[in-house]
Amino acid sequence: MLQQVIALAFIAIFIWRLSLQKKKKQIGNNEFVLWLVFWLMGALAIIFIRSLDKILVNLGFSGSGINFLLYLAVISLFYLVFKLRLKISKLEKDLTDLVREITLTK
Repeated sequence: MLQQVIALAFIAIFIWRLSLQKKKKQIGNNEFVLWLVFWLMGALAIIFIRSLDKILVNLGFSGSGINFLLYLAVISLFYLVFKLRLKISKLEKDLTDLVREITLTK
């Protein structure tokens, strides 16, 4: 129970910081909604962890809901790292093309 309260407190802090970033216009509406939904889904998963355990057992998964959430988090992080790597590669290519164009026009 204490772990759930601590986790929910951290999520509340993240949502508060997210709203500050939105207020300062550091993030757009779409990104704000994406992260808000993400954190709210995390909070719901923490609140209903026992129900998640039962659902996972019925689906044939072994282990607890928290293990499933951790696996899901790791998979999500790897996916995000992959997407960031693709974006960085595209930015590097665009920067190279821009520098080449500027150099050739001088």
